Amino acid sequence: MEKKTNALTPTLTTEEYEAQVARLEQQVAELSAKLKWYEEQFRLAQKKRFGASSEKTDPNQLELDLFNEAEVLATPKGEEPPMEKITYERRKPAGPRTAKLDHLPVETVTYELNEDERVCSCCGNPLHEMSSETRHEIAIIPAQVKVVQHVRKVYACRRCEREEIRTPIVTAPMPNPIYPGSLASPSSMAYVMTQKYVDSQPLYRQEQQFSRLGLSISRQTLANWMMYGAEWLSLLTDRMREHLLKQDILHADETTLQVLREPGKSAETQSYLWLYRTGRMGPPIVLYDYKPTRNGEHPRNFLSGFRGYLHVDGYSGYHKVQGVTLVGCWAHARRKFDEALKAMPAGQPKTETAARQGLEFCNQLFAIERGLRDASPEERYAVRMERSKPILEAYLAWLQKQRPRTLPKSLLGQAIAYSLNQWDKLTAFLQDGRLEIDNNRSERSIKPFVIGRKNWLFANTPRGAKASATIYSMIETAKENGLNPFQYLKYLFEQLPQLADPKDTEALDNLLPWSPTLPLVCRTTQS
Repeated sequence: MEKKTNALTPTLTTEEYEAQVARLEQQVAELSAKLKWYEEQFRLAQKKRFGASSEKTDPNQLELDLFNEAEVLATPKGEEPPMEKITYERRKPAGPRTAKLDHLPVETVTYELNEDERVCSCCGNPLHEMSSETRHEIAIIPAQVKVVQHVRKVYACRRCEREEIRTPIVTAPMPNPIYPGSLASPSSMAYVMTQKYVDSQPLYRQEQQFSRLGLSISRQTLANWMMYGAEWLSLLTDRMREHLLKQDILHADETTLQVLREPGKSAETQSYLWLYRTGRMGPPIVLYDYKPTRNGEHPRNFLSGFRGYLHVDGYSGYHKVQGVTLVGCWAHARRKFDEALKAMPAGQPKTETAARQGLEFCNQLFAIERGLRDASPEERYAVRMERSKPILEAYLAWLQKQRPRTLPKSLLGQAIAYSLNQWDKLTAFLQDGRLEIDNNRSERSIKPFVIGRKNWLFANTPRGAKASATIYSMIETAKENGLNPFQYLKYLFEQLPQLADPKDTEALDNLLPWSPTLPLVCRTTQS
């Protein structure tokens, strides 16, 4: 019987079937790759949300896991390592708690027996003081609010008044106020700034705190204090920028900031706070600069006149900065392999994966840098050329070998592509022993702003954002130079209004955070 063919079913040739199968296989491969990418993103998001944030790994992991674990760990002929018994005595050190209190003022309360109680219960003879027992407690004095009333006397001559001679009037000198016409004092303005920009207390919480202390003052008034105080501090931040641009090595970074009333932008649009700071050489200077966008023209304009090395991350906008050598960040390169490793499925062995190998190449470089922490620039340069350069050459060969084997959009593929695309910047640290292997210095400096942003969330106006950038610049630079932020700001607000010429660079230099002329009260007491 002849088989009937359905007229609706098209007849395909062998070549057409093979082409259709190839298309379907390609679609399956693409969907599988996309599914794998989504699974990686999901696992990485779960790790970031619920897992440990540390990126630390065993610095010897590459040697142990990949190459010669048995040879490194095994003892000759399987023997147990010899045991050694050590016996010694030592004097018990003084309590660390007592040592940490040495720099604090001490109030002594003495407890004694009355004269009629200093009699021996056994024989009735008088008792003498044999020894004493001491315990320490920490007493806290909460913040207090008081009114300082400034009264200056005005003097005149009685004789001139009686004889109707020209009467000279002499007024006692009085320091200029920090904010004329307001209740702000150097201490109150410094306190509000420190609470917000050091302890991340929004102004509305400070308003409530002042209310509990018996002072009714609105957050709008406090905001005005911040704006006005920032204008004084800008005299110093402008001078600090001049010193910053004279350095040979700088670090830069940026983070987002929401400004509600930015002209021409919606309230939801992100603005940016840029960070520029010095490296391990020279006086510590930390400057923040508010800008409405992430355009590369902003670091180009801010760093105009700077010639040297600039530590950055992988953002391409820094390429617009002219006349500088960009130095990449190995912490970013390492982090991408760490994320690829964390995003692997649970239960899958991770010791011999490509992500682990890439991570351990980075670990080897960081291990060398840890050993060079106290080395001179010349020593650091020599060791890097001897030990780090061969690792970089091996790493580059490994990257080029792994790239065609890895899906470009996977986390591992992105980690490999990042290192290859940033290679010139990542290897630039070999050029000078003063350079650092990462840009963590700028990330540490921008972290206080990120923490504060979680509490006060946004700035209301661009003027407020600029004021915040100025205040953060002074506070973070003060902390880097070992100063007490509150005492230092208080001192500045006492001295700045008294300057005869606010543009006098010599007078301003005496007030900068690294000036040796600052009073001891401004410095943080080390325990």
